[in-house]
Amino acid sequence: MKKLLSRFKKEIICTLVIIFTYIATSIWILPYGNAIKAVSYYYGSKGDIVYTIQSKLKSWYYYDGDIDGIYGYKTFTAVKKFQGKNGLKVDGVVGNSTLNALGINAGSKVYASSKNTSTNQDVTLLARLINGEARGEPYEGQVAVGAVVLNRTRDPKFPSTVAGVIYQPGAFTAIVDGQIHANLEQSSINAARDALNGWDPSGGAIYYFNPATATSKWIWSRPLIKIIGKHRFCK
Repeated sequence: MKKLLSRFKKEIICTLVIIFTYIATSIWILPYGNAIKAVSYYYGSKGDIVYTIQSKLKSWYYYDGDIDGIYGYKTFTAVKKFQGKNGLKVDGVVGNSTLNALGINAGSKVYASSKNTSTNQDVTLLARLINGEARGEPYEGQVAVGAVVLNRTRDPKFPSTVAGVIYQPGAFTAIVDGQIHANLEQSSINAARDALNGWDPSGGAIYYFNPATATSKWIWSRPLIKIIGKHRFCK
């Protein structure tokens, strides 16, 4: 009987030691495990997530540089400004907390559009339209032209797809004069992505025109929202 009790006590002690060792090890390792899982973006980082970070910061007027997917000095200072305004640790590093504050899912590479997703065809087609209509305009104006297309997809007076809006008869001069097929510039691609990501410098416009070349008297009747470069953006 004594032998059984002694053996039972030893088994309990061994079990308790194993449990204690497991808990202690877990507590010690857990922070390092989380650190491994955490993804951070910082000065020198490149890629799609950096591109999205820049797009978000630019749409909220923290960033005024190029949307190029390269985490440079302007991105670094914009991130710090955003962090300071939102009660985050101001270190210029985009970790989980800053990503969450920006509304970015680091595991996603899908661009937002009027229907929450966009295809590569949408990006390319919108970029070509911007390229044909606003080549040489300020970057903000190029994005605004793309935003007008997307605003139309949400308006019942227009087709509900990017292609439908762009190819609607007589809608855009670039389709009529063939400028949609001009050599595609990188800024036009970037502007298309920015517009699809939700940046709308036009202020919700569904029309725009260049006063120097406009031939329609009707377009002048549209309520003006703002002027960007040579274009007037209207309701």
